[in-house]
Amino acid sequence: MPAANTANWIRIGLWALPLYGLLTFWSSLDPQPDPNTHYEAWSRYVTTTHYVLTHLFGSILGLILAIFGTFALGAYLANARAGRLGLVAMVITVLGSALFLPAIGVSTFAAPEEGQAHLAGIEGIPEMPTSFADTSFAATSLLVVLLLFVGNVLLGVAVWRSGTLPRWAGALWAAAAVLMYPFGLVYAATIGPQSTPPTVLVGAVMVVVGGGVDGLERPAPSFEPARGRSPARGTVTPAERTSENTSSRQLAE
Repeated sequence: MPAANTANWIRIGLWALPLYGLLTFWSSLDPQPDPNTHYEAWSRYVTTTHYVLTHLFGSILGLILAIFGTFALGAYLANARAGRLGLVAMVITVLGSALFLPAIGVSTFAAPEEGQAHLAGIEGIPEMPTSFADTSFAATSLLVVLLLFVGNVLLGVAVWRSGTLPRWAGALWAAAAVLMYPFGLVYAATIGPQSTPPTVLVGAVMVVVGGGVDGLERPAPSFEPARGRSPARGTVTPAERTSENTSSRQLAE
């Protein structure tokens, strides 16, 4: 594929990042009640159409767009000064996002069934003993938070060091990761309910701004060797091409 076409595809992919931020903001506007303390209210909340739609289109679709956008940003950064860091950050972030998808699927489709069962008069669901599946789910969730936090912070650092994207966009991206993951966990554990702390809303806005700048204010990469790197074997550099043209004219004279 020609470099220009590849660059256009990357530019399109970068727009998935602010869309992911917008969908995350929308899906987080109406946080669900804490099932540990307000199980009846939680059951009524998760059985609504609004709950399913916000999770399906806000959380799941948003996370899919985040994966596509992260691939595009990693490809963009591959030819920048922090290319290696950008690729490592891309792999870590995509891994965390992929592990997060099953958890969101469980919340989207299984939680309404649990809430409906409780509202139908089936008692004892909250008092059921912890199973291996519950423990695995909790461990996977912690791993997801760690991967997404580390990966997105490294992406922000790579954008800061890229030399082509605004540094403040990278700072916003890294700050958003801090607000959405570790600060979100601390808030949920000490202050608010166990789902969607307000810090996620602030982080989502930062994702919209930082991700939008990546796709809007800067041209797509030219896919030339990064500054300071040697061209691939067999590649004719502009300087060599100019020298060859000069020698040809001298021989013709």
